[in-house]
Order: sequence, then C-alpha cells, then structure tokens
Amino acid sequence: MSGRNPPLPFDTLPLSVYEVSAITMLTMRNTKSPAQLARSTALTALLGTLLAPAAHAQDWARQRLEDTPRHLEWVTVQHDDRAVNCFLAYPEVSGKATAVVVIHEIFGLTEWARGVTDQLAEAGYIAIAPDLLSGMGPNGGGTDELAGNDAVRRTISTLPPDQITADLNAVVDYVAALPACNGKVVVGGFCWGGTQTFRFATNNRKILAAFPFYGSGPEDPADIARINVPVHGFYGGNDARVNATIPKSKALMQAAGKTYEPVLYEGAGHGFMRAGEAPDAADANRRARAEAWQRWKAILGQL
Repeated sequence: MSGRNPPLPFDTLPLSVYEVSAITMLTMRNTKSPAQLARSTALTALLGTLLAPAAHAQDWARQRLEDTPRHLEWVTVQHDDRAVNCFLAYPEVSGKATAVVVIHEIFGLTEWARGVTDQLAEAGYIAIAPDLLSGMGPNGGGTDELAGNDAVRRTISTLPPDQITADLNAVVDYVAALPACNGKVVVGGFCWGGTQTFRFATNNRKILAAFPFYGSGPEDPADIARINVPVHGFYGGNDARVNATIPKSKALMQAAGKTYEPVLYEGAGHGFMRAGEAPDAADANRRARAEAWQRWKAILGQL
C-alpha cells in the first residue's frame, strides 16, 4: 500500500467547519516530512477556498448596503423580557409610507435580508427586518454571534413559535407607530421566513397582506380560519419540496373562503430571490426574481 494519504472525496462537499477541522487535523497528524507538511498546508488552503463562497457569498449584498443613498439604521424593539434587534430602511418620499416587515431565511438576518429592506425602501416603502435570533446567540447575541450557517439553522429550529409570533407582533406595532408610517403594515418572508409569514397571517389581524416566498402554509383548518388578509405566494417552478404543499394550501384556503394566490416561476429554484440577485445567477433565477419583484411592488402599490 502506498504511504500517501488517500484523496479526499470532494464530491461530498460542501463540508461543515467541523469536518474541515477534522480533515485538517488528520492530514497534519499523518505528516512526516516538510514536503508532506507543505501538501497538508496547501490542502487546508484549498478547503478554505472551496468553502469561501459560503462565507463570502454576500459580498455583493454588503456592497449594496454600503452604497445606498437611503437612511438605514438598527433599532431595538422591546416586548415582555425580549429585546429584538431590527434593521430599518426608510424610503426617500415626501409623504407617509406603507411598512413591510421582512422575515429572514433560515440563515438568519444576513446582509442579503437587510438588502431586501433597502430595495423595498428604494421602491417607496418603510421596511424593517427583525433578527428573530436576537438573544439566542452567545452572550445574548443574535445571528452574527452564532458560528456559521450550521449553528444558525440549529438554533432557528429551536425557536418557540409563540416567541416568534410575539416578536413579530411587537415589530408590527413598532413600525406602524413610526411618524413616517401611514399605519399600513404588510409582512413578507423567504424560505423559513416564508413559512413564518403564512403562519403569522393566522395570528395577527393588523397586517393588510402576507407575501410568503417559497414557504409552506398551515395545515390546520382552525389556523386557516383565522386568516383575514390576502396571501400572495411566490414559488420556484423547480422547488418540488415546497410546491408539493401548494395544493393543500389552496384547498384549505378555498374551503375557508380566503384569498390565496400562488404563482410559480418556471425554471427557478428554491431561494430564487436571493440566488437571482447574485452576480453569477442562473438566467431562470434572475428572470424569476425580476418578475417576482414586479408583481410584489404592483400588489403593494394597490394597498
């Protein structure tokens, strides 16, 4: 048998941070010469390069926030024993504006999610994105204090539904009371946030509309019965997992006499609103994002 280390199964990527650490320790432990050490160091660097897109994939989103001419700020919304950190974007308009509450993806309040608020402000709306992981990270921090996407996903799966609802209720009340707001508030969310958007519509009677992007709907008819606003859904045509839930949502909403308008964007995948904005976006995702933005703004303009 050769003394060389076996090749890494790169077809198993992406790897987690923990897997990278294990591979690095294994290669260093098997290092027996300066040449092997150099190869191990190069391997570690290669893994870092392969994982870099996950860490730096939102450079373009960060640049948008840095370049915007609009007023962006962080605010803290207090309720009960909770302090929810929120990112707030103001439009450049002369009169009072409708507000949009943006519910982030399963990745937490990322720079892309914050960028959505800026794009809504560009369209003439106040937009606020709460970090629903506020207080859930180390030392009471939120998304930014959690170590990577794996930790964010694990933590977000433990959030109590009642806490999510209470956080969102408080954010709705906060933004509706801003002097620049006309009192009208809607909610829209993406992926995990899309599902939470649909669920929140069952628990809040103050919002005027719900816009779930590739999120599933409640399955209990009693929950559906509490919805009193139109629900406008946005789905990628190639997102079979989520799209399989649409027929049941349609049936439940129709049986309850509720308005549910799902639209599928052909060729687009799950997360097309984010993926379609990236510099290397696939044509179908880029097209779906453009069409979805046009539809979203058209509906907002009718409120």
